[in-house]
Amino acid sequence: MKIALEAVDVSEEYGNDFVTIIDDDGEKFELEHLDTVEIADELYMAFIPADMDEDDEDFGLVILKVVTEDGEEAFATIDDEDELNTAYETFVLRLSEEEEAE
Repeated sequence: MKIALEAVDVSEEYGNDFVTIIDDDGEKFELEHLDTVEIADELYMAFIPADMDEDDEDFGLVILKVVTEDGEEAFATIDDEDELNTAYETFVLRLSEEEEAE
């Protein structure tokens, strides 16, 4: 599933690490960008929901693949389980290393 990138929200309210995306059903989601990584010439971005409580059962890491469509960047969900697992493991390792460094 492809997800349109509506706009990068650089408002003073949030700062510049948040994006608003629109899914195929037209629903808008605010996501906080955590990290970006390139794996096998593909670009992946990790987010967490910006408007969801950490205790919510649906709260968790959101990984999207950056794709180019008609010359513009968009996000796509990762349908291949092996590809998703590789990206997930890479992000978890990188994020845990950042926490240890702090």
